[in-house]
Amino acid sequence: MKHFLIAGAALLPAWSAAFAQDGEDLRVRVGLGAQVRPDFIGADTTEVAPLWRLNVARGTDPFKFSAPDYSFGIPLISSGGFSVGPAANIESGRKNSDLDVPVGKVKTTIEAGAFASYQLTDSLYLRAETLKGLGGHKGIVGTIGADQIWRDGDRYVFSIGPRVLFSDSRYQRAFFGVGPAAALASGLPAYRPGGGIHGVAAASSISYQFDPRWGLFGYGRYERLVGDAAKSPIVRELGSRNQLSGGLGLSYTFTMKR
Repeated sequence: MKHFLIAGAALLPAWSAAFAQDGEDLRVRVGLGAQVRPDFIGADTTEVAPLWRLNVARGTDPFKFSAPDYSFGIPLISSGGFSVGPAANIESGRKNSDLDVPVGKVKTTIEAGAFASYQLTDSLYLRAETLKGLGGHKGIVGTIGADQIWRDGDRYVFSIGPRVLFSDSRYQRAFFGVGPAAALASGLPAYRPGGGIHGVAAASSISYQFDPRWGLFGYGRYERLVGDAAKSPIVRELGSRNQLSGGLGLSYTFTMKR
C-alpha cells in the first residue's frame, strides 16, 4: 500500500510553493488513521499500519481530488484540468520470515518518478504514474487508473474506479520470482517472471466534513494479481492472488497565512 507521512512532510514546502499565487493563503488538510493491508504484495496475511492524508488548496478553492491508493505527487504544472509532476512512494519489503520459507527477502524500497492526471469532466478523473525503485526491488512499477467522483465542494467526496498495475521484470522477479538457490532451499519450483501487467484493482474512497476543521476519510481496495504474478509459486502456494485493504481516519484543516 502507498503513502507515507515522512515523504509528504518532506515534500510539503515544495508543494506549498507550487500552489502559492499572489500571496494567497493556503488551506492544508492533514489526516491520520489506521488501515489494514497485505503484509506485502502477494501475501495472504495482513498488517495494521498508519493511514494518512495531506492536501493543499489555494484560498477558498475546494481541495483537489486525490485517491488514497495513488502515490504522493506534487502538481508542478496544472492547466485546463491537466496536471503533471514528480511522485514518490515507499513500497513495503518482504522478509523470509514472512513466508516461513527462504524464497528471498526484498528490502523496503523508496520509489521516485512522475505522474500525470487529467480531469476529463467535473466527475471523471484519470491518472497515470510510473516510479523507479531506488534500492530494494530496483524495478519500475506503475498504475493507470480512473475515478468517478461525486462531491459537494469539500463537504463530502465519494469516488470509485478501476486500476491497471504494471511493472518490469526486475520488480516481478523480486516479489514473484524463485531463483535456483531459493528453489533448492524452499522446495518451490524455480520461476522467472517477465514484465507486464501484474494486477487489476478497484478502489473507492470517501471523505466527509463534520465542520470546517474536522472530518472523516477512508478507503477500500480490492486487487487481483494476474499474468506472471498470478502464476508465481510464491503466490499460488504461499500467498494469495486476492489483495484486500481498507482504512479509516480523522482529518484536520487549517490555514497557512502568506
